[in-house]
Amino acid sequence: MFPTHRPRRLRTHPQLRRMVRETVLTTSDLIYPLFAVPGEGIANEVKSMPGVYQLSVDKIVEEAKEVYDLGIPSIILFGIPADKDVDATGAWHDCGIVQKAATAVKAAVPDLIVIADTCLCEYTSHGHCGYLQVGDLTGRVLNDPTLELLKKTAVSQAKAGADIIAPSGMMDGFVQAIRVGLDEAGFQDTPILSYAAKYASGYYGPFRDAADSTPQFGDRRTYQMDPGNAREAIKEIELDIAEGADMLMVKPALAYMDIIWRVKEASNLPVAAYNVSGEYAMVKAASLNGWIDEERVVMETLTGFKRAGADLILTYHAKDAARWLK
Repeated sequence: MFPTHRPRRLRTHPQLRRMVRETVLTTSDLIYPLFAVPGEGIANEVKSMPGVYQLSVDKIVEEAKEVYDLGIPSIILFGIPADKDVDATGAWHDCGIVQKAATAVKAAVPDLIVIADTCLCEYTSHGHCGYLQVGDLTGRVLNDPTLELLKKTAVSQAKAGADIIAPSGMMDGFVQAIRVGLDEAGFQDTPILSYAAKYASGYYGPFRDAADSTPQFGDRRTYQMDPGNAREAIKEIELDIAEGADMLMVKPALAYMDIIWRVKEASNLPVAAYNVSGEYAMVKAASLNGWIDEERVVMETLTGFKRAGADLILTYHAKDAARWLK
């Protein structure tokens, strides 16, 4: 008449629940994104991302110190240049904003791991991730010429002090091109964190405010993945592994936890999940309206990413999560 098995026995006390917890989130799992802009003393809050700022290099350094003191091991740098052109000069120039920020952070906080986002959309005048055919108004990026730009960008970022190169443009062969470029330049030990499965997502909207990277025409569906495809993600990660990727990323995270799981099961490489801007903005908006408990929802979500298989989590919640974990 009575249950033989009573799973509730192991839920009766907070310490007991902690002892048998299967998935444990730590600050070591977190990576904090930062947006670098030219100038000095600048901290412009992104309207669609409360608590996230466009920062000048001096402010980036201050943030980096705070991040390190919180126990977060890494940041990823995005750049908004003063000028944009069709050659994405600001992405690969030695005096580019990400290059300046990387150098400054490594000088101030040498033990903090600096990841450089290696993409071109923030730096092109049209907002797409590479070269376009002259007169093209669809956004169909020319794949192979763009690989040369990505190679130059990766090498310049490594020279500036970036510890990890993270290509995000979803060009075919981009990992191999960057690996060749880094090796030829003497950066054989610089790892590549590939945005291996990056979907054409509506969750990126607020990021485009933060990085000023909205396409001037067309969209990115000819190079980012279709949200309905799962097997294709495995094809993409297998190609990136063959080309020399050291780590793999799934982006976005919240609507793609099944993809995180599939990638983890199909690979023995570390897997990162990007908790993107739209996911962050939804939680912030609901929290500011008093509709949810922000801490509880954020920690549940981040734990969910790790439970799905993520070894690393890029998130704008990283500083708050680190404080809550303490």
